[in-house]
Amino acid sequence: MNRISIIIFAALATVCPGQVTFEDIKKSPNADWLTVAGDYQGKRHSPLTQINTANVANMVPKWVYHVPRASGLRTNPIVYDGVMYITNTNEIRALDAASGRLIWAYKDTRAKKEAVNRGAAVYGDRVYFVTADVYLVALDRRTGSVLWQHKYGNIEEGAFASAAPFVVRDKIMVGVAGGDTGMRGYIAALSSSTGEELWRTYTVPAKGEKGSESWGKYVEYGGAGTWLSGTYDPDTNTLYWTTGNPWPDFFGGDRGGDNLYSCSLLAIDADTGKMKWYFQFTPHDVHDWDAQAWPVLLDLPIDGKPRKLVVHANRNGFFYILDRTTGEFIKAEKLVDKLDWATGVDAKGRPIEVPGKDPTPSGNLVCPGVRGATNWMSPSFNPATGLLYVVTLEQCDIFTSSSKTPEPKKSFSGGGAGTKPKDLGQFILRALDPKTGKRVWEYPFTGPAESWSGTVSTAGGVVFVGDDDGQLVGIDAKNGKHLWHFNVGEGMLASPITYSVNGKQFVAIASSTAVFSFGLHEPMKAVPMPKITVQ
Repeated sequence: MNRISIIIFAALATVCPGQVTFEDIKKSPNADWLTVAGDYQGKRHSPLTQINTANVANMVPKWVYHVPRASGLRTNPIVYDGVMYITNTNEIRALDAASGRLIWAYKDTRAKKEAVNRGAAVYGDRVYFVTADVYLVALDRRTGSVLWQHKYGNIEEGAFASAAPFVVRDKIMVGVAGGDTGMRGYIAALSSSTGEELWRTYTVPAKGEKGSESWGKYVEYGGAGTWLSGTYDPDTNTLYWTTGNPWPDFFGGDRGGDNLYSCSLLAIDADTGKMKWYFQFTPHDVHDWDAQAWPVLLDLPIDGKPRKLVVHANRNGFFYILDRTTGEFIKAEKLVDKLDWATGVDAKGRPIEVPGKDPTPSGNLVCPGVRGATNWMSPSFNPATGLLYVVTLEQCDIFTSSSKTPEPKKSFSGGGAGTKPKDLGQFILRALDPKTGKRVWEYPFTGPAESWSGTVSTAGGVVFVGDDDGQLVGIDAKNGKHLWHFNVGEGMLASPITYSVNGKQFVAIASSTAVFSFGLHEPMKAVPMPKITVQ
């Protein structure tokens, strides 16, 4: 039964009547941008070439849409057939992607919680998004009318929802946030037609299950949220999803052990939810270094042999290369220079920790800081250059811990502990060779180190990224040379996309309160002056 809601209609004439299919999503991105990462593999690389290194300096704003009452937008726009779908807290809007004109808007006015929202998903004639109080909502994407709402979690148990839904064939994959409050994370698959739950995979084992011995008293309450969407390999029908930090964040206390499956990458059978393998980046994490950054799927040679890889830039400061079929650890490389909690990783990929780097009640300096060496900022991969583009942060923090063991399932963050920044830090866009993790070039940001925006790569040879000074920047994909920038006037917490409407390419990004769309400058055609007869 639907809850009370508000639907605002503006215009329907331009809304597309077509059906988005699984094959359409597999072919994305092209003129459209059909998943949060553009494609299933998380490459965020567009084949569009109209905007390129030769003309990107001529890019100008085409339109701006100010989202009412927005603050800190995280939305990653979805574009299909000239319509853009954006989200905010408990609401979704459809815009004309060429002009920014509002087509329709829907807001759930009865949601019991507010939280950030990272985007929508499209499939068939529907658009899907989650509300903060853990409902998946399906709407007719042509009109914004509600088709159904399905509750798949409880805020009373510390969970809330923020991740963009992820379409795999006829299933909608969803996750939950709230890992800092003692909830139990999970990934669920819901029917795209009815919302019925088809399977659920928990990221913290139940008592007696394999892995439960790694939690102590915190089994079933350990966090490991799933607040960032995953990636997918259609050939093996495998879903790749990262998990969040264990709870309490900075206090290991009575959760002795590795705390499976927190701070991990899970490979899951998309039909059944069965875990095929897992890889834990940071066992027994006490620094809030969750693994929720994008797992990128690549087919590349390693030591002269073709391999199916999943690569991952992790908050703990290392860049990982894994075999995505088996989960075998292949290699890790330092992602940042400021890394002092481990000297490296061993042959199985386990960190070689430096003693004395855990948080203490009086504070302990550790690198990287609590924001991590990277975060949810989207990386991208350009097959022409062979480079992976990753936003990184060079920073250390003073980590403090509680001296008490907190009780499970209370609204609580970090065991009464936290961090103090040792320095402001510096964000740097790094181009990596994903076969080795070695750095090829760097582009340092010059702002106050407050950036959460990622990248998009284009076949035009340009990488677009939101920097920490309120600027969308265009950079040469080959060498890191600055080509263009535009200051949106505020911070950006989402990653850019690119799309095409009627043969014209656009680059769009959500700032804190608005969505900006850019394209090439088009000189006005000269209009003959009318003849004036003087009497």
